[in-house]
Amino acid sequence: LGGVVMLLSEAQIEQLSAAIAEAERRTDAELVTVLARQADDYRPITIMWAALASLALAPVVLSFAWLDAGHILLLQWMLFLCLTIIFRLPGLAPRLVPGSIKRSRAQSLARCQFLSNELHHTAGASGILIFVSEAEHYVEILADRGINQHVQPDCWDQIVEAFVSRVKEGQTFEGFLGCVSACGELLAKHAPATSEKNELPNRVVLLR
Repeated sequence: LGGVVMLLSEAQIEQLSAAIAEAERRTDAELVTVLARQADDYRPITIMWAALASLALAPVVLSFAWLDAGHILLLQWMLFLCLTIIFRLPGLAPRLVPGSIKRSRAQSLARCQFLSNELHHTAGASGILIFVSEAEHYVEILADRGINQHVQPDCWDQIVEAFVSRVKEGQTFEGFLGCVSACGELLAKHAPATSEKNELPNRVVLLR
């Protein structure tokens, strides 16, 4: 599991799995939870920032008469390489990326996870994905058409907002538990269980 396991301990994962099982016991929905450390490595964007900083160095050092073009080029390359390495430090890359790009990457990953976890193939189109990307403070709940017939998409907004607040406070696990519990309550009301089933694993999916 690499570094992602640090976000949730094994005990927390087991507790979350039990909460998912309990929520599913009361509804026909199939819940899958996915936790990603970050939605993308943003390498091209960090390289772009390093390149722009290196280009901006030239006008600054031109005032030093003893530096010729060769020395300036060397300084630019050194700055570029140093910044490229620095920008790869954990947690730094997302801080350099515009919010709209981070949101777009997180949304894309959420939809990929919905498909890769077979949530679109459940009986009665009852799959629901609870997705969170830690670095972007991004949370999304995606429901298949069978659930959307009973629960309007905007019904999830308050649950998502509460989860995002917990993630921003570094309380990802508590946010997950609260989210699963709230989803269970909502689904038990609008899409109650009509049969006993468990098509998909309850264990949280951790992404590197």
